[in-house]
Parts: sequence; C-alpha cells; structure tokens
Amino acid sequence: MFVPSVIHKYIMKKTNNLIFTGLQIVAWIIFIGLCIEAGGLLVNFVFSIYNPDMISRLYNKLNLMAMYQQSAFAFYAVYSFILIIAILKAILFYLVIILLLRLDLAKPFSDFVAKQIMLISYYTLVIGLLSYMARHYAGNLQHQGIETAVLNTYWADSQAFILMAAVVYIIATIFKTGITIQNENDLTV
Repeated sequence: MFVPSVIHKYIMKKTNNLIFTGLQIVAWIIFIGLCIEAGGLLVNFVFSIYNPDMISRLYNKLNLMAMYQQSAFAFYAVYSFILIIAILKAILFYLVIILLLRLDLAKPFSDFVAKQIMLISYYTLVIGLLSYMARHYAGNLQHQGIETAVLNTYWADSQAFILMAAVVYIIATIFKTGITIQNENDLTV
C-alpha cells in the first residue's frame, strides 16, 4: 500500500513539473508574439505618418490613410488605442512570465505571488476596458462615415478580458486568504 502511494506522488510531481514547464514555454511564445505584434504596429504607425507608400510591404499592413484624410484626430486616437492595447498585452504576459519563473510549487502562497496575480488582474481589466472603449469609439466613427471594420480584430475580445480580470481577481483574493491561513499555521506550529 505504501509503495503505490509513493510512486503516485512521484508521478504526480513529475507530471506537475512537466505541465508547469510547458506553461512557461507557452507563456514565452505568446509574449514574444505579442512583442512582435506591438513592434510591428509601432513601425506601421511611424511609416503611416512618414512614408505611407511602404505600408503594403510592412508586417501588419494596417492602412488607415483613408481615415487620416477624413480625420487626423480619429487616426491618432484609433492608433493610440491599438498601440496601447498591444503594448499592455505584451506587458501582461511579461508579468505572467515573471510569476511563473518565481512561483515555488512547493509553497505557492507567498506575498509576491498574491501581488503579481493582483497586478495581472489589474492589467487584464485595463486591457478589457480600453478595448471596450476603443470598440465603441470605432463604432461612433463608423456612424460618421469613417470605415473602421478592419479594426475589429484589435478589440473584439474586450468582454473576455473583463471577465478574465474578474476571475483572476478572485484567484488573487484566494491567494491572499491562503497566505493569511499559511502564516497563522506557521505561527501555531
């Protein structure tokens, strides 16, 4: 009876470490992809202003010159939303990577983990709210006759980010409670 229990614990530990390593790799891949996207959008923005003929040869090929000709303010506002959201997404996954690198699976309830998860929930909420505002701003522009359909992919997931922020906030609160219980247990032992 004892041997299968020890083997089971060993297998579970190895499986958890393998899954955790896989999550770290996936987080790095997503982070690198988001950095490339944010950088590509930034380069696209600069070329849109200084050399619009190059847009067709760039990574993202986001051509908003028709919007710029109709309203320079709308162009800068939309690009600001796009760039800020893209940069915040990259920062969000950087925070996830930092969390995964410093998380100790043997003792996961630490102040750092709770603070990092709370920070992740705040960034997620900001991304969701900015995406929501950008989507409504683009809708208003469309009512004014400015074409914005190509932009929907940049903020289509606003509700998902807001919901995810709520879930991550709940997890952060659970971690804070876990830290309190763990500290009380450490004091009584």
